[in-house]
Amino acid sequence: MAKYLVDVNLPSRFSVWKGEQFEYVIHFNDEWKDSQIWEYARTNGLTIVTKDADFSEMMLLNEPPPRVIHIKLGNIKMSDFHQLISKTWDSIKLLSEKYKLIRVYADRIEGID
Repeated sequence: MAKYLVDVNLPSRFSVWKGEQFEYVIHFNDEWKDSQIWEYARTNGLTIVTKDADFSEMMLLNEPPPRVIHIKLGNIKMSDFHQLISKTWDSIKLLSEKYKLIRVYADRIEGID
């Protein structure tokens, strides 16, 4: 059963995000509006994984579901992105069960209630 919905602005071909726990917006409709992504995730109890700041703002005004993992790494090489997320994904997952919003930076991970 899926647990995460990976937004179109993130790589769908990423070994950490493979398996039954992941769905990808790009496989549904890569032109969905944020509100459609939000509603799909809410209805299906999914956590949105995104680089889009709009979801962080929406999450601050709402209660789960959905939850949001906001990756705030800026423009970095894809290899650096993969390395950082691969190294921290287990911690991100644990925090996402406790907090409604997770913000992932190059030097830290923040959980927001």
